[in-house]
Amino acid sequence: MKEDHFEVNRQTWNEKVKVHSKSAMYDLDAFKKGKSSLMSYEREALKDVKGKSLLHLQCHFGQDTLSWSRLGAQCVGVDLSDEGIALARSLNTELDLDATFVCCNVLDTSKHVKTHFDIVFTSYGVIGWLPDLKPWGQMIAERLKKGGQFYMAEFHPIVWMFDYLEGKPVMTYGYMQEDAIYEEYEGTYANLDSKMISKEYGWNHGLSEVINALIEAGLRIDYLNEHDESPFNVLPDLVKTKSGNYVTKDKLYPLIFEIKATKL
Repeated sequence: MKEDHFEVNRQTWNEKVKVHSKSAMYDLDAFKKGKSSLMSYEREALKDVKGKSLLHLQCHFGQDTLSWSRLGAQCVGVDLSDEGIALARSLNTELDLDATFVCCNVLDTSKHVKTHFDIVFTSYGVIGWLPDLKPWGQMIAERLKKGGQFYMAEFHPIVWMFDYLEGKPVMTYGYMQEDAIYEEYEGTYANLDSKMISKEYGWNHGLSEVINALIEAGLRIDYLNEHDESPFNVLPDLVKTKSGNYVTKDKLYPLIFEIKATKL
C-alpha cells in the first residue's frame, strides 16, 4: 500500500515542479544569475565544501544541489520526481556545472548510487514523505565515508501537528503516529493561487525517532538544535524578523530543527 502512496506523491511532485519552477519563491531567474538557494542554517553548518563529495537527498529540481556545486562540492542529487530530475539535469547543463542527478525513491538510493560521500545533506520538508526512518538512517550510513558527516535542517515535528488548510493552525495530528496523513487541496506552498491539485501522503516523526534512526545506523549525533525562526514564510501569519527569517507571533514552539552527525 505504501508503494501506492509513493506513486501518488511522485505524481503530485511532478506537477509541483512545473509550478515551483515558475514561482517567486524559487526565483529561477535569479538563481540562474548566480543567487544561492541555500539558507543560513546549512551554510553555517557546512561552511567550506570545496573539493568534498556531497549527496543531496530529496533534492526537488536541484537548486540546493547546484548551489553546493557552485561552492566547489562534487554533488549527486536524488529525488523521486522524474520531472524534478529532468529539470535539475537541464539546469546543470545550462549552468555548466558538474553535478549528477538520479531519479529514485530516496529509500532506494543505495541501489542506484554506489559512491561513498564526505557529506550527506537533506533539508526542509523531507522526512515527512517517508513512512519509516530506520531504512532512511541505514541508507545514510551506507553512503557516508567513515568520518563523513550527515547534516539536515528540517521543519520541527510540532509544526506538522497542525492543519493549516483553513488559513490558521488547528492542532489535528499526533506528534508521532504510524498512520499516513492524506491531504488533497488546491495550490502548493510556493504558489497558493495555483490551480494544481496537491494529493499527498505524509507521516509524522518525532525527534526521538529521527535521532534513534541515525544512532542505530551507526552515526554519532554531534548536535541537535531547535530554532523558532524559519527561513521560509510557508505557514499562516508568520512575522518577518531582522535576520530575514520568519517566526510565529507568540513564539510558543520551534519551527526548525537541525542535526549534524558523524559516521563512526
